[in-house]
Amino acid sequence: MFRTCKLGSTSLPSFNQNVGITSRPMRSTVSGRTLPPAWPCNNIAGSGDIDRAGYSPQVSFPLGLAKLTRRDVRARFSSLDTNRKLASTSPSSVPTAAQELVEYLNESWTSYHATATAARMLSAAGYIRLREQDEWKILPGGKYFLTRNMSSVVAFGVGEKYEPGKGFHIIGAHTDSPCPKLKPVSALSKGGFLGVGVQTYGGGLWHTWFDRDLSVAGKVVLRRSGCLSQELVRIDRPILRIPTLAIHLDRNVNTEGFKLNMETHLAPILSTAIKGDLEIEVAQKTVGNKAGQGTENRNDAPVAHHPLLLALLAEQLDCNAHEIIDFDLQVCDVQPSVIGGAACEFIFSGRLDNLASSFCALKALLEGGEDGSLANENSIRMIALFDNEEVGSGSTTGAAGSLLADVVRRTLKVLCRGSDQEGLSERSLRRSFLVSADMAHAAHPNYLDKHEGNHAPKLHSGLVVKHNANQRYATNAVTATLFRECAAQSGIPTQDFVVRNDMGCGSTIGPILSANLGIRTVDVGIPQLSMHSVRELCGTEDIEICYRHFRAFFENFATVDAKFADIDS
Repeated sequence: MFRTCKLGSTSLPSFNQNVGITSRPMRSTVSGRTLPPAWPCNNIAGSGDIDRAGYSPQVSFPLGLAKLTRRDVRARFSSLDTNRKLASTSPSSVPTAAQELVEYLNESWTSYHATATAARMLSAAGYIRLREQDEWKILPGGKYFLTRNMSSVVAFGVGEKYEPGKGFHIIGAHTDSPCPKLKPVSALSKGGFLGVGVQTYGGGLWHTWFDRDLSVAGKVVLRRSGCLSQELVRIDRPILRIPTLAIHLDRNVNTEGFKLNMETHLAPILSTAIKGDLEIEVAQKTVGNKAGQGTENRNDAPVAHHPLLLALLAEQLDCNAHEIIDFDLQVCDVQPSVIGGAACEFIFSGRLDNLASSFCALKALLEGGEDGSLANENSIRMIALFDNEEVGSGSTTGAAGSLLADVVRRTLKVLCRGSDQEGLSERSLRRSFLVSADMAHAAHPNYLDKHEGNHAPKLHSGLVVKHNANQRYATNAVTATLFRECAAQSGIPTQDFVVRNDMGCGSTIGPILSANLGIRTVDVGIPQLSMHSVRELCGTEDIEICYRHFRAFFENFATVDAKFADIDS
C-alpha cells in the first residue's frame, strides 16, 4: 500500500509500494511484438509532487524480453536461472537509509531547504529549538537545536548523567554544494533571448550543467504589509536552460575539449525576447522599478531582474511581485534524485556532496537517542551542519566562523552554572572528538590511474578514512584508530584514502575546526563518483554503512576512548 511519511508539512512517499511498474503490455518499436510487463526494478523518485516539474515517479522501463529472445538467452547462458528475480531489484532490499536519503535530497535543493528539512525532522523528534538571541535553558537529558541564517544547523542531546568537564562527541558536515547563483542584477537580454546572469559558487564541474532542465530555489526577502520577512522558495518546473553549441559550429570540441568561458557561456536562457515583450508592460504597470531592489518607484532606476522571473517567484510565494525586495537564489537541476543501476544499488542525484553526510549524521543523532542510550550517557552528542564549505568556510555560517565555538561555550556555561571548577571549557574540548564527514573519491573504473593503488576506495566497502601528511585532512593515527574501533565493535568496515603525490588534495572543515578548537578530529567520507557534477553517484549500501558507523560512534565512543591511554597525561 502507498504510505506517506511526514517530513514537516510535506508528504513524502514511502517505499512500500512498487513505484514505476506497469501491467500494461508494451510493443517493441523494432519487431512489433508484444513485450511482457516491465522489470520490477523501481525508479524511486522520492517526492510526491515531482510531476509538477515535468517528471513523474511513475516511470516504467520495457526491460522484459520476448519469448524467442529469452530462449536464445537461456541457450547461451544455460547456467543462469533467467526466471529468478534478482533480490537486489526488490524495494525491500534497498536499505532504508538510502530510501530516506533520496526523500531528503528531493526536499533539499539548497542549503536553506536542507536546513529547514533538518529542523522539521528535529522538531518532530522532540528537539527544542533555541534562538541565539535568547537566554538558553539546557538540562541533562534534554535535546536541542538551533539554526543560523537558515542555512546551518547545530543539534545536540545531553546525556542524562552529564558531568561537568565531559566532552562533546560531534559529527560535522556541510549543507552547501557547487552551483550557479543569481547575480544582484541578473537581467540579461541578447540575441533575441532573455537570460539570467549568474556567478559560480564553489568548484563545480560546470560543463555538466549544460543541456539540463533547470530552475531556481533559495531565500527571498519580502515586504508584506510593511514588515520585512524571509521566506524559502522553490520553482519545481524547469524554467531555465544552458544550451551547448552545436557540434557543427564547434567542430573540434571532441578533440580539443569543451572550452568554457564561465562569464559568457554559463548564463541560462529564461525565454525568447518575443515572448518576453509582454513583460515590458508588466514592468511599467505592476513591478515598476522596485523589482528586486527595495527602491522607491523612480522612472530612472534600472530593473534588476526580469519581471517574468519575478512573476514566477511571486506566484510561488503568493505575493505581489513588487513585494519582493531581494533574494539569494541559486540555479538547480529539477531532475529528482533516484535509486538506480541494474541492481538498484546506486543513488543518482545532485548534492550528494555533502547532503549524504549531513543526512546520515542527522539520522544517527535522531535514532541513536530513541533506544534510551542517552539515559546512560555522561557526555553530549552533537551534529554541526555548516554552510559555505565549498568556498572556504569563512563566513558566519561556515566552519571557520564562531558557530560551533559559540554553541559549545554557551552550553557549558548553562550546564555548569555555579561550578567554580578551573578550565571547564578547555577540559571539555580536550575530551571531545569530531568526525569531519565529507564525501570521498571512489576509484573510477575508467580512470584507475588517478588513485594510488593501495588507497583506492570502493563502493559498498565502508566509510573512507582520509589521510594527508600536509594537513589537508585532520586525521592522525590516534583519531583514525578511535574511529575504526567504534565501527569494529559493531562489525562495520572501513577503508583508507591518500591522494597521489603528483596530484593536489582537497580539504574539509576538519583542519579548520581542529585548529580553532583544539579538538581531536578524524576526516572521513562516503565513497562516490562524479563529485561536484550536477549529477553525482554513490552506493545505496554506503549510506546504510555510514549511518550505522555514525550511530556506532555516538554509542561506542565513550567506552573506546576510556580504554585508550592518553599519552599527554
